[in-house]
This record gives sequence, C-alpha cells and structure tokens, in this order.
Amino acid sequence: MPAAAVQTADWGEPSHWIWLGWRCHWRVSGPHEGPSILLLHGFGASSDHWRRTAPLLAALGWRVYSLDLLGFGRSDQPGCALDNRLWGRQVCAFLTDVVQTPAVVVGNSLGGLTALTAAVLQPALIQAVVAAPLPDPALVQPLPTRRPPWRRRWQRRLIKLILRLLPLELLVPLIARTPLLNSALQGAYRASIQGDRELLQLIRRPARRPTAARALRGMSLGMALRPRGATAPCLLQRLQIPLLLIWGRQDNFVPMSIGKRVAADHPQVELNVIDDCGHCPHDEVPDRFLAVLLPWLDRNLGCSRAAEGDQQR
Repeated sequence: MPAAAVQTADWGEPSHWIWLGWRCHWRVSGPHEGPSILLLHGFGASSDHWRRTAPLLAALGWRVYSLDLLGFGRSDQPGCALDNRLWGRQVCAFLTDVVQTPAVVVGNSLGGLTALTAAVLQPALIQAVVAAPLPDPALVQPLPTRRPPWRRRWQRRLIKLILRLLPLELLVPLIARTPLLNSALQGAYRASIQGDRELLQLIRRPARRPTAARALRGMSLGMALRPRGATAPCLLQRLQIPLLLIWGRQDNFVPMSIGKRVAADHPQVELNVIDDCGHCPHDEVPDRFLAVLLPWLDRNLGCSRAAEGDQQR
C-alpha cells in the first residue's frame, strides 16, 4: 500500500450536486483517467468516514468518489420517508450525472444495503458491489409474503404515532453532546477509539444540525415501512452482478452468521472475514480491507491492475 497517502477526513475535493431539489455533498480524489469507484458510508457517518481508505485507493490510481446520502453528513436532511430505495435512486442519479461511467460501488453497513439496492435498480451503471457488511433486519426475520391491507395501514399509523411522540428534537442533540455517542460508536470498533477526535467529530457534527431529528424520524419511518421487495433477501434474488461481502469477525452490530447464511444461499456471493475487526473494516484496518477488496476486483473485473497501470504511466 502507498505509504505516502495522507489519511484524513478532509480527503479529496468537496463539491455539491442538486438532486430532486436537495443539496447533496460529495467528494472526489485520484486521477481522472482511473477506473471509478464509489464509496458509501454507513448509518450516522458520511464521506468523511472513508478517510483511511479513499486516499489509499486514489494513490493506487483509482478515481475515488464518495457521496453523503440524504439525511447524513453535509447533504440535506429532509423530513420525508427515507429508505434504501430512495438512497439507491440517489446513487444511480449520482453515477449518471456526476461520475458518468460505470463504477464499482463499495458500502459500509447501510451503504452496503444502498449499494445492493442501486445495483438491482440499474445494473448497467454498476460493475460490482461490495458490502462491508450487509445489514438488514429481514436477513434475520424475513417479512411475510403478503400482509393484509388493513394490517399495513394499522402498522403505518402506529409507527407514525410512536415517532411523533418521541422527543427526537431533544434526544438527538443531547446524545450528540454526551458520552452516550462515544459508547455507541465504540461498539462499532474492535480496538479502542479513545483519543480519535476526528472520528468523534465526523459523527457528532451532522447530529448537531437543527434538521437532524426530522431526518432521523424520516429514516425510522421509511425503513420500518419498506415493502418486502426492498429488503435484502429479495434484492439478493434479483442481483445480476458480482457481490463481495466483507465482515469483521468481531462485528457487534451485524453478526457474522448473517454473512455466512447469505453466502451459503447465494453461490455467486463471496464472503471474506477479517479477524480482530468490528463493524467498520474500512476504517479500522484499511490495509487489510484493501487486501481483500483489490484481489477480488482483479478476479472479477481486472480493475485494480488497470488502476495500478494508469498510476505507473
């Protein structure tokens, strides 16, 4: 790996893009002629969270993009229902309008589910998908095939009522300013994050925005009321392009047993486990993360060799 790559949350050139009237933040780094790769963050994070992986990929010759999904980072935080279908459409539009070439899409956690969704929506835009890891409650307990209309209406009303009663406008800023956030974030990491002020800041900053609570309410509503076809089990059945799962063996948020089950049920899916690693392998062990990612891209697309060749020229 290139030792000279500067790893910082302020990596790349920041920019904004307007989609459906919403302002979306994104970053780019690396040579213009390099193969394109799009990095998607997980829940509560942003493009900043690729601080340790994006500079390494750019130094290897990749054209590295990262997008703040709606509701996260520096992108707008709307109050409408937000789910992986909307984020998947956002990713497809970004690839069409900004990247303008098919790309590899790599996602951490929620970003992995979004990458999978985008690949099913418009497979021509995406060369391969990497989910590190792939979270979805439906992978643990799938939704029933059919739900009576009265039950769906009742469920929607109940969830809306609960979310309306929750004082998120008070809770979200409070959590962002207390050690509760540190404790929750530590649960995502195998090693101690004490002293990593940059990590805490990149998670804390978006949560302090005045529109953060309404966005969280919209996410909770959207993800809870998704149709069965928007869940990971159904999306995996429709996927037509290569998928790599990368899992930290000590992931406290998404058990590795889920990844094993997905790989067993879908022979075209490859699972690679990283030891002594938690929920964020791209940030915890970026060198080992790329040591898994790049050979897989070589075998499936020949992309990493092309990137290195462009860099040498």
